Amino acid sequence: MDHQPTTTYVPTIGDNFPNLTVHTTFGKKQIPQDYEGKWFVFFSHPGDFTPVCTTEFVSYALHQNEFADLNTELIGLSIDTVFAHMKWIEWINETLEVPITFPIIADELGVVASQLGMLAKGVGTRTVRSVYIVDPRGKIRLKIIYPPEVGRNTHEILRVLKALQVADKQKVSTPANWPQNEIIHDKVILAPPSTVIQAQKRIEQAKKEDLNCYDWWFCYRDFQ
Repeated sequence: MDHQPTTTYVPTIGDNFPNLTVHTTFGKKQIPQDYEGKWFVFFSHPGDFTPVCTTEFVSYALHQNEFADLNTELIGLSIDTVFAHMKWIEWINETLEVPITFPIIADELGVVASQLGMLAKGVGTRTVRSVYIVDPRGKIRLKIIYPPEVGRNTHEILRVLKALQVADKQKVSTPANWPQNEIIHDKVILAPPSTVIQAQKRIEQAKKEDLNCYDWWFCYRDFQ
């Protein structure tokens, strides 16, 4: 009798972030419950005491106030022990003079990494550079995966956080490279009309200069 391989569903955009009980450099944490009412960036790194990961952690730490201003917490993870994490962040603090003040999860057996799809073929037991952005309701809003040889762009993660929060608050979308889009700069985009009546209303609003429109399906306004 043939046995079908079992597959584990990896959560993605729109899913609830799975309930996790993890051990971190700040003690035991319940995720996402401990972050209720806040956004959080949950990210994995291939390993402690590695050059690229060190640059990433320093960058996150140097921009931590900007994350805090966006009501956002940081949580790291790798398949290392708490003791390795502690020694590494001690080294970063002593050598590079940058304190790491966000928790790092110890996932020695790779259970959490496997559940979240943070392991990839060809990288052994080390995690790739995965990023989950989760909103205050515990919903996954963004997922990015970088290979081990490419460090993440902290500015891009901050940009996406700002864009998601603006989209939620103002019920709009943001263009490519926002707020430095090549066409409409820092303006935001309105959802396209879904009926003929709504489309006609958009045209009338544009004529009155209440809106900026290239066409009824492409209207935008100032960022508020």
